[in-house]
Amino acid sequence: MTQNGEGGHDGKILVRVDPDVADLIPGFLAMQEALVQSDYETIRVLGHSMKGAGGGYGFEAITEIGAALEQAAKGKSSETIRRWIGELSAYLDRVEVIYE
Repeated sequence: MTQNGEGGHDGKILVRVDPDVADLIPGFLAMQEALVQSDYETIRVLGHSMKGAGGGYGFEAITEIGAALEQAAKGKSSETIRRWIGELSAYLDRVEVIYE
């Protein structure tokens, strides 16, 4: 697993991961629905999981965003959660995953 910190063409962030973890990536997107439902516990758990798994899979930014989301969910701060979900979305829009 490697991450091209400089970004690829068109501002893409290239991340090479093992195909066995492909099914974990869409799970990160569930937070938007949890926020709509004011389900802070789900956001906290997902943020905690992101914090733990992100770096191990080559997604260092996911670790940082996950930690911030976990803390915001503990404080039930909808605005902060919304901002970090936006950061997550912007990151995921730029990530290009290459399975090796």
